[in-house]
Amino acid sequence: MSINPKIVRANLLLLLVALIWGSTFAAQRVGMRHVGPFTFNSVRFLLGAAALLPFALKTWRNSLPSTEGTVAARWLPLWGSALAGLMLFIGINLQQIGLITTSAANAGFITGLYVIIVPMIGFFFGVRCGPGVWTGALLGVIGLYLLSIADTLTLSSGDAWILAGSFAWAGHVLIIGWLSPKISSFYLAFGQTLVCALLSLVAALVMEKIEPAGILAAAMPLLFSGVVTTGIAFTLQVIAQKDSPPAHAALIMQMETVFAALSGWLLLGEMMTGQGIGGAALIMAGMLIAQFWRRDGIA
Repeated sequence: MSINPKIVRANLLLLLVALIWGSTFAAQRVGMRHVGPFTFNSVRFLLGAAALLPFALKTWRNSLPSTEGTVAARWLPLWGSALAGLMLFIGINLQQIGLITTSAANAGFITGLYVIIVPMIGFFFGVRCGPGVWTGALLGVIGLYLLSIADTLTLSSGDAWILAGSFAWAGHVLIIGWLSPKISSFYLAFGQTLVCALLSLVAALVMEKIEPAGILAAAMPLLFSGVVTTGIAFTLQVIAQKDSPPAHAALIMQMETVFAALSGWLLLGEMMTGQGIGGAALIMAGMLIAQFWRRDGIA
């Protein structure tokens, strides 16, 4: 079995994305002490868009609509970025709202269910997944449960928001997987970030009271979440998904939960139980099985 260097590179980039996302949870929690969820995400994504703007401008000429092909194809960079930004807006804000009334453990498990939602949705759109992906997804869900849930899965009103968000995240992964080979990476990353920021800002103006003092108090979490998590990580996701199938990308990015637990242990002194270590091992096993168990060229 030959190893494709592009796929290896894509998988390593997705692991880096998962590492960044997994280390961001503490920043989100701290920031929410000072501002509402829509305000936090509007400022966060505006900062991310500002960080990406120079790179988007540099590649703008190659992304301008051409005069060839259908109208939809010519304007794909614009409406594709808008669609990805809409799914990003739904996923990130439903997750942020759910975190107000549900535990971090439940949020981690329920959000991680997108790992199996991705191949399920893809199946209905003709994207075939081999046994390795389905086996890896199942092991990943079990691993997420062991890693995230201490004793019992108690339901709260926030769990429904988190579950709805997991479907949005699955849709976002599939949309990026479809768009990334067709649109400049920096243009798509900037476009979706700007759309998410503007939609979040509108929601914040309608539903929350934006206070400059609160934004200043949350400055450090906002800077980290905006520049590193949004500007860098989402761009790396777009670049990586040019060469990584959506189902595989979802499995690798599921490592976010493992990295979140590890960062809690290293930075906050939170100990991982034997159950948590077993869950992390199952997630890694699922990721490896999905990567190396292939049949008939099916991802």
